[in-house]
Amino acid sequence: MTITAAADGSALGNPGPAGWAWYVNDDCWRAGGWPHGTNNMGELMAVLDLFRATAHLPGEDLHILCDSQYVINSVTKWMPGWKRKGWRKSDGKPVMNVELLKEIDQALAGRKYKFEWVRGHAGHDLNEAADDRARAAATAYQQGVAVRQGPGFGAAPGEAAASAAQAASQAAPQAAPSGRQEPFGEPTLFDEPDLFSELDEDPTPAPGTDASPEAIVEALERELLRPETRSDIGRTGVLLHPDFTEIGSSGRIWTRDAVMMSLEENPDGPAEVEILGADRLGDQIVLLTYRTTARSGTALRSSLWVHDGAQWRLRFHQGTPEA
Repeated sequence: MTITAAADGSALGNPGPAGWAWYVNDDCWRAGGWPHGTNNMGELMAVLDLFRATAHLPGEDLHILCDSQYVINSVTKWMPGWKRKGWRKSDGKPVMNVELLKEIDQALAGRKYKFEWVRGHAGHDLNEAADDRARAAATAYQQGVAVRQGPGFGAAPGEAAASAAQAASQAAPQAAPSGRQEPFGEPTLFDEPDLFSELDEDPTPAPGTDASPEAIVEALERELLRPETRSDIGRTGVLLHPDFTEIGSSGRIWTRDAVMMSLEENPDGPAEVEILGADRLGDQIVLLTYRTTARSGTALRSSLWVHDGAQWRLRFHQGTPEA
């Protein structure tokens, strides 16, 4: 049998009063939080507490519904490499939220589980229920009132826990190897940026006080293509517009959050850049087109930069392999 539960986090201000929750049904859920935390911390804590709450049912498969690509990738893809490097990323910087990740790593040992990405705020019943409870916990910390913690899953095996497990169960798919993630297929889209809390939103410096918008945008694009910039999640967060999207050369649609995490893990940029054009489409919009040359071949690229009133930010990018 399989226990299916949604796990979610919330932070008011991000960082700010934060909450987390997992939800199976109205009789089986739990929530908590902190006076100050981030959305990512809440997402991770919800998953950790779910593993802990079901530790007395090691024979049950755990099916975790999660709207955070950051959490899914951290637990199922990146954590083994981080552990080998002493919990450091490919650029040598410490992994964020490392203590929570270490505890999750211990909690999932010997467990059979898999993650499924679900779109947040899209009417998914379990996800909405977990989100409501996580946000309520964050609000309680903001207002200084008691948090509704929920009934939980039962501290030890017994009739209550067995009843909750039965209510949560469904026909089990083929089990994953013990302690390993069973792949669902990589999602290509997800809703909410998870990493805003990690960013330093400093104004973008212009190449010169009298530089034209076209020159500023070209300089920023070249900066974004440098490996040292791509591996710096704080800087990429400044350069990418909150609503940034990209259509990659494979046809995949990338969100801002997915691009930032991908660049941080794989920061290598193109070897050569040839600017083809820089066209001002309005007072606050510049379209930049260029060709990149790398070992994998050449690609034609277009970037749409917009000025948000304080700085230039990349709003859209598309790359197409050159024939």
